[in-house]
Amino acid sequence: MKTLSSLKVLVVEDEALVSMLVEDMLTDLGCTIVGPAAEIEEALRLAGSADIDAALLDVNLGGRPIFPVADALKTRGVPFAFASGYGEAGLTEDHRGSTVLQKPFREADLRRVLEGLVAQIA
Repeated sequence: MKTLSSLKVLVVEDEALVSMLVEDMLTDLGCTIVGPAAEIEEALRLAGSADIDAALLDVNLGGRPIFPVADALKTRGVPFAFASGYGEAGLTEDHRGSTVLQKPFREADLRRVLEGLVAQIA
């Protein structure tokens, strides 16, 4: 079974400060960071082809919804969590029930969500 210390996590976040904070937390947890991607096109490219185990997706990327990236990850069988200040209310009907990391979050919250994602990896 994968552990957090061997996890390759795609980070999709358009706020530079939030992205740096998330990267620091992931590094502290021993994860390898893929990205980060701040634009939908880059996120789609990485979601489609990068060597990743899981992903953390900001729901709103520069005013554009992240759902096409989530769908690409789902197609590949890569578990992901949405990061959102709106909780599940910010998700489309198709994505309700997905893992949501409520912003703002602490490292302990991130660890809990990642452990849930690790459990989904075959």
